[in-house]
Amino acid sequence: MMLIKTTHAPRWARAAMLFIPAVWLGLIIGISFLEAPLKFTAPGITIPLGLGIGRRVFLAMNIVEAALGVFLLIALITLWRNHRYQELPNFNKMRFWSLVALVLLLIKTVVIRPLLAVHTDRVLAGTFEGGSSTHYYYIGVEVLLVIVLVALMIVAMRGLLPPTADVAGVVPHEKTAADE
Repeated sequence: MMLIKTTHAPRWARAAMLFIPAVWLGLIIGISFLEAPLKFTAPGITIPLGLGIGRRVFLAMNIVEAALGVFLLIALITLWRNHRYQELPNFNKMRFWSLVALVLLLIKTVVIRPLLAVHTDRVLAGTFEGGSSTHYYYIGVEVLLVIVLVALMIVAMRGLLPPTADVAGVVPHEKTAADE
């Protein structure tokens, strides 16, 4: 399997368009979809204890996501600068899905997470029993982010690999009158 060669697009930036979404996707699946729900099923975990652990885990996760987002943006800008000189296949789709992922990350960390912090503060203080709809917004953004990251990986792969070539020595079947 050979990558499409472009003179000006650095290999690290092209690789980053696959690597970063894959790592980010694994982080979301591992933390949001596995660790978070399972934590509350462990023996001896109370709601306040689970929320305290969750706050630390999601803070760490959001820091890593922010770093991944910055690296993705750097790779995207690098590819964009080079795309002006030599077209990189699927670049516009890579740019679109990258920007959607970054906007979702911003919404999640700047809007939803602070709202969740208010709710968890109230639960930890004993003034609120929990169960806010804000958690559903967070989960919804996570699901959208998973879809967007998968789409980004698909378009990046299509942009980095050459189109499917004919198998050596096999001529594609030409349509004849008998085929119609």
